[in-house]
Amino acid sequence: MKRNFPIMNKRHFLKSTLLGLGAFPLLSFGEHSEDSPKLLLPKPLQKGDTVGLISPSAATSERIQFDFAKEALEALGFQVKLGENLKNRRGHLAGSDAERAEDLNTMFADPDVKAVICIRGGSGAARILPLIDYETIKKNPKPILGYSDITALHCAIHSQTGLVTFHGPNGSGSWNNFNVSQFQKMFFDQSLVTFVNEQVKGDDLVVKQNRTQTLGPGTAQGKILGGNLTVLVSLSGTPYFPDFKDAILFIEDIGEDPYKIDRMMSTLALNGTLSKIKGFIFGQCSDCNPGGGYGSLTLDDILDDYILPLGIPAYKGAMIGHVAKQFIVPVGAKVEMDATQGTFRMLEPVFPK
Repeated sequence: MKRNFPIMNKRHFLKSTLLGLGAFPLLSFGEHSEDSPKLLLPKPLQKGDTVGLISPSAATSERIQFDFAKEALEALGFQVKLGENLKNRRGHLAGSDAERAEDLNTMFADPDVKAVICIRGGSGAARILPLIDYETIKKNPKPILGYSDITALHCAIHSQTGLVTFHGPNGSGSWNNFNVSQFQKMFFDQSLVTFVNEQVKGDDLVVKQNRTQTLGPGTAQGKILGGNLTVLVSLSGTPYFPDFKDAILFIEDIGEDPYKIDRMMSTLALNGTLSKIKGFIFGQCSDCNPGGGYGSLTLDDILDDYILPLGIPAYKGAMIGHVAKQFIVPVGAKVEMDATQGTFRMLEPVFPK
């Protein structure tokens, strides 16, 4: 449904928003500051290890996608164990909630499986959060990789166990040279990765692709948390919403009209998340263009409204999100971001020595 928006002067908007927020105490839903678990590092990966392939969210509609995922993981040097319920289907979901949770729990409990790879996102991962065996995950820390709807797992697993998880390509996603290089550096080399956008000038006079834009200059250090904005906000007020105190928040999304992005950013402001963070990284918002109707806010307007008043280092355009080439972000790891340069880097190892 198309919506028309009245024009509002930005200065008046900021003033009214900040006054409005100041008139009410900020509610800190899902606060974990005293009960947050200690940081838990996953065991390192080696070529030849067995990894588990699961589908905790939506069903995979084309059978060949299972082949793509398995072959890609084998090409990376792994043996692949398929989840027992990987190919199940219940409506748009990859099986019942119990079946999808069972595959996740089984892979973490299996000593032969050294990492868990999610074949795709979609929707539905949040439904299984109460069914996850977090104690088993604590006892068997291992990498879990995926993005989009897998944000629900990143948030829940980290908030409940302290485990560092990995926001990056899904099993059936793009395994181009850039993503393979990211995987190599993160998992095999165990490097302290610096995340710098790949900029290709081509035959243009200036670089246009993968440009970053500084919203607020400077540097900041903190635990990096976040993921898909829609999924993250849907967890607000639950025990699975992370504690963002002194964190670096990163977000991305796809196919959302700016008014929806505005609504979700409003939630992060009203629940106290934005007032807690030390830095902000906005990845890619693919196909998030203003809809019809006079006066629609742009993404730039929305980020200016919510982020600039915070006075923290912030930038947009990081290679995070629904794009072919994407960073593998260690969720829960300590990083330093440089908003002026449009980069961030790991400060500490995410695998035990």
